[in-house]
Amino acid sequence: MSEMEDFIHGLPKCELHVHVEGTLEPEMKFMLAKRNAIALPYADVAEMRAAYTFNDLPSFLKIYYEGMNVLVTEQDFYDLAYAYYTRAASENVLYTEMFFDPQPHTGRGVAFDTVIQGLRRAQVDAEANLGIKSQLILCFLRDWSAEFAMTTLIQSLPYKDWIVGVGLDSDEKGHPPVKFKDVFARARAEGYKLTMHCDVNQENTLGHIGQVLNEIGVDRIDHGVNAIEDAALCAEIKARELALTICPVSNGFCTDGSQADVIKQMLDLGMKPTVNSDDPAYFGGYMDANFIRTQHDANLTKAELAQLSRNAFESTWLPQAAKAEYLAKLDAYCAQ
Repeated sequence: MSEMEDFIHGLPKCELHVHVEGTLEPEMKFMLAKRNAIALPYADVAEMRAAYTFNDLPSFLKIYYEGMNVLVTEQDFYDLAYAYYTRAASENVLYTEMFFDPQPHTGRGVAFDTVIQGLRRAQVDAEANLGIKSQLILCFLRDWSAEFAMTTLIQSLPYKDWIVGVGLDSDEKGHPPVKFKDVFARARAEGYKLTMHCDVNQENTLGHIGQVLNEIGVDRIDHGVNAIEDAALCAEIKARELALTICPVSNGFCTDGSQADVIKQMLDLGMKPTVNSDDPAYFGGYMDANFIRTQHDANLTKAELAQLSRNAFESTWLPQAAKAEYLAKLDAYCAQ
């Protein structure tokens, strides 16, 4: 391990863009398939990993949703989340705000309660056993109907104390943010924080970033790297102090590169880019790997890497006192 990699590994980290279903490693997929008597279209783990060839968002999503079918029971969701927490804690992730996608589960007959109870138990145990704290963000699927999203929002309300915010993911083409304007307005009224994916190099991407700013009024933007193409958008994002949750390793699969150069440009502009893992079981990179890729591709200094971590902790949906505790740990590490 190089000196820079050693610094990255020890750096206190905060992850704001990880999909729990995207942490479903092939080994666990086979284990859960056996537990639930589900046949998989692969002979073994190696064959499954070999099938993970993506060159754009739709090709990734096809395999991603197929993989979720092994998640059936509360224990399945517990095991999935706890495995992520274990890996994240081993890379010094102290806190995470984690996405979950209930609709692909409820749409095939798995109860919302089953999903949330399993994830919640894993949260509690991970904090007690691993020292990693977290909050959950409910994501709606943008290529499904706004009506289904509203139904899912209403299903979430009995569990509001366990969910900090809502997001929007899946295939963006033809599904602009304003399609879900009423859903997100209701979510805001219910006390949820708001974020939305603005995936990289999508059709009308600058228009979509404008919509999340001006029509939805988000508290964060997921991905959003194309904002760098428009000075006015960058200025507005900076003025609102909105974090952008960028995922370099997954960008390298679904776009023409990691977009680490954009992260560097945003840092230089005083914006708040952050580094995250997205769907690490499919793209092969958890937090350390994403920081290492970013540092390598943009030749970032230790101070710039620390700023990325600072941006993330400052942009959590935590009380100010909790943010200050994490930032103090970051400062202490960097002062060594």
